Formats: sequence, structure tokens, C-alpha cells
Amino acid sequence: MAGGVRKKPAGSPSALWGKLNTLWQDKHMVLFKSEYTLLVVSVLWFMEIGINVWVIQKVAYTEIDWKAYMDEVEGVINGTYDYTELKGDTGPLVYPAGFVYIFTALYYITSRGVNIRLAQYIFAAFYLVTLLLVFRVYHRTKKVPPYVFFFVCCASYRIHSIFVLRLFNDPVAMMLLFAAVNLFMDGHWTLGCCLYSLAVSVKMNVLLFAPGLLMLLLSEFGLIRTIPKLSLCAVIQLLLALPFLLENPMGYMSRAFDLGRQFMFKWTVNWRFLPEWLFLNRYFHLLLLAVHLLTLLLFALRRWKSSNFIGMCFSRSLHYQFYVWYFHTLPYLLWSGGVKKMAHLLRVLILGLIELSWNTYPSTDSSSAALHVCHLIILLCLWLAPPLPSDPAETQEHPPVKDKRQ
Repeated sequence: MAGGVRKKPAGSPSALWGKLNTLWQDKHMVLFKSEYTLLVVSVLWFMEIGINVWVIQKVAYTEIDWKAYMDEVEGVINGTYDYTELKGDTGPLVYPAGFVYIFTALYYITSRGVNIRLAQYIFAAFYLVTLLLVFRVYHRTKKVPPYVFFFVCCASYRIHSIFVLRLFNDPVAMMLLFAAVNLFMDGHWTLGCCLYSLAVSVKMNVLLFAPGLLMLLLSEFGLIRTIPKLSLCAVIQLLLALPFLLENPMGYMSRAFDLGRQFMFKWTVNWRFLPEWLFLNRYFHLLLLAVHLLTLLLFALRRWKSSNFIGMCFSRSLHYQFYVWYFHTLPYLLWSGGVKKMAHLLRVLILGLIELSWNTYPSTDSSSAALHVCHLIILLCLWLAPPLPSDPAETQEHPPVKDKRQ
């Protein structure tokens, strides 16, 4: 252009140098400015590849449930479809039908479950996919400063252990859940409901997210148009379970969705400070359920934020692998609270205390009490948050949703 200043193309070396120069000038703020979230999480994700390989190679694998999983699905492979007759070393099969199909595939891939090292690398891949899905959520929300993502991945021994050293089914369910959340983010409601239902079919703890999803669907579609979405979730459960329902419907429902299951006191993370007789008392369980439902109702009416977290707060018992049920959402919840003057250091301290509580084995009176105190602080901060925005996407642990009604 004659007589004017020619603009440098966006992809030219000088433009790239300018961006790098700006980044260098702001280097002290990279960990605090949300616009650098993508850069920080990308670096952390590639670091996690090396960390997972190191953990698999250097830290001893611990057998807990993997062999039992393989025994359970082997029973199905051998033609047993009565859920009451399917069991492993640690007890009966107590997971819905989606678990059977996914772990049957793993059974064959890992040479009937014998190739533990291959299974560990598969679960490392699950871990990395889960991180990608979680980081995408945080990148879209821009609520949490980038330095916090170090605590979301590299700093948690327990989460790495749950994925690659124990091979629990909980990570599989949560990976599918976060995939569904990403689809909801993009407005792909039908496909999101399919993946959500599939996550429930792996482990029923994902039902803790159901009240939040219901609120989102009602806000987005209204009552009448929500019914087909819920029906789709139910149909998927029915189709997956059909071979077992045809054989013994009551046996399947009582085992796969056993809401009255009794937990052992020696494994509890959150109620260690109680006497065992009270922990096992049915009236105590009913009280927790009543408080859980009341808290859900209060939040639904005034301060809706996180149905899953409320479920964790009032759970009858939390075992060590259950940490993955809410671990990746904790920073979002802490930085979404209504206490604007809460210092970054205090939030990080709460994350640290929660991590310490889950890494104390066996749990102690102090560790379980500290976990409840941290939960209570987060819950109170969420209650003090501003009133709900018009955008329904702020009602759960993920960012604004595009209006693509499907």
C-alpha cells in the first residue's frame, strides 16, 4: 500500500518474535493470568506423559480389584448372565452392565487380564485423555489461575495411583463423564446424554451428577423437551443390561444399583472419627441422606453450583479410589466461591489438606475431620456465591454452553 506502513503477516517471523517477546516480558505473570492457561496446561500435559511412564516403571503395582474384575467378566464370557452368580476374589459383581462390556474388552486386550503392564499403559492413556478433557473445561471457564493446574495433575500421588497402580474402574467412569461435560459445553446435548448414561453404566457414582444435569436440561429445554433426553439415558441403560435383565432382572437391579450397600469401617476416609457402631447405624445413613437431599434442594433453589460435590460431602463412606470422583473439579469449586477476598494461599492450603487427607493411610480421626472441615469451607463459599446467572451452564462444573439444541 503506497505511502503507508505495511502490516506484518500474523504468521511472519517478526510477529512470532513479538509474541515471544511479550511472553518474556510477562513471564512473572504466566502462572497467574488466565490467558496463559492453554500454554501452562500444554506443558503440564506433556510432563504427565513422562510422569506416568516413570510411575509405571519404577513404582510397584498393587493388586486390589483388577483380578476380581477379570474374574467377573470371565464369568460372563463363559455364559453366566445371572448377576447373582458373578463374583471375583473381593466379592460379587456390583457394577452396571457397561462395566462388563468395557472390562471384557480389556480382558481380551491384556491376554485375559494377565498382562498387567499393558493394562497400566492403557490406564495411563485414560489418565491423559481425562486430563485433556478437564483442561479443556478449565481453558473455557478461565476462572482458575494457571499455576493451580500443577495441583490438578503432577502433585497428586493418590490420583496417579488410582489410575496406573490400582487399575480401578472409577477412572473409566469419570473419563466418560468429563467427555459428556465437554459435549454439553459445545451444545451437543443428545450425544452428551449418551456418554453420561454410559458413564453411569460403568459405576453408579456418576448419578451424583444427575441433579445438576437435570437442572441444565430443564434450563435449556424446558420440561417437555427434557423428557426425551432423560428417556434416552434410560433406554441406553436398558439396552446395555438387556442380556442380564432377561436372565434375572431382580438380581441385576439389586446388584448393579445397590443403594443400600454396607461399607466396611476399616476403609472409610471420611468418617474415621466416628465409633464403628454409629458408622454402621442405619439411622445415621438415613440422616445423611436427608441432609444430602435438603442441601441439594436449597442449592437448587438459590445457589446451584455442584450436585456431585454435595454428594461427596454427605456420602455414607468414601474409599480411597473415590477421590477421583471429584478431585479434578475442586479448583473450579474453590475459585467459584463467593468469598472474593479469600487469598490464593488459603485456597491452595485447602487443596493441600484435602490431598493430605486422601493420602493418609489408614485414615485417622484427624485426617477425616480435616476432610470434613475443608468440604464445609468449600460448601459455604459456594453458598455465598452471587445469584445464578441467566446462562444455565454456570449451574454445574463446566463453562458456558453454546445454544446448539439437539
